[in-house]
Amino acid sequence: MEQFFTTLGIWLGALFTFAIFSFLYKDNPFYKTAEQIFVGLSAGYWFVYTIFFILIPNLYNPLTQDFSANWIKLIPAILGLMMLMRLIPKTEWVSRFPISVIIGTTSGVFFLRYLKSDVLNQLTATMINPFIGDSWVTVIGRLMLIVGTICGVIYFYFSKKHTGALGVSAKIGIYFLMVSFGAAFGYTAMARISLLIGRLQFLLGDWLGIIHP
Repeated sequence: MEQFFTTLGIWLGALFTFAIFSFLYKDNPFYKTAEQIFVGLSAGYWFVYTIFFILIPNLYNPLTQDFSANWIKLIPAILGLMMLMRLIPKTEWVSRFPISVIIGTTSGVFFLRYLKSDVLNQLTATMINPFIGDSWVTVIGRLMLIVGTICGVIYFYFSKKHTGALGVSAKIGIYFLMVSFGAAFGYTAMARISLLIGRLQFLLGDWLGIIHP
């Protein structure tokens, strides 16, 4: 019986993979069916995961074991219930309060996090002596970091027309920005290619048995 379900799962995986790949030709019912099944399974999985791995261990168990020490957890529980009021048109306005609390607190937390990681740490990384290094490669890399940072900031300086030395610096900043955007896009493309390779390995290995790990 276990072998049967394993084989059934492999065949279903192969069929759904081809259904998703069929979108490369055009939008069709096979792709839509596979997409809706995937979204439904994901929603069901995360619903069960939220109940058994978030709500029960973090809310139900603490309140039932020691209510006096964990009563503060009722506040996020009430906010969560208020957010569900969005499902009812007449009480939709109630959900605005917890949403505003979440947006405000999340903005504050991430603002401090990004201020430290994307601003302060990067500014600190450029405030170094570039000529102190183990090799000439390190020195060149630090010089490029400093030049790229300064020229990239100059490009976004619009209070003065980009002419002369300012224009040359702004143009150099454009080159650094384009290289950065290209590297980010290349990383994204490689991530998608790795997903494609994984699907091909599944089809040729687990399904057809042509290749073996």
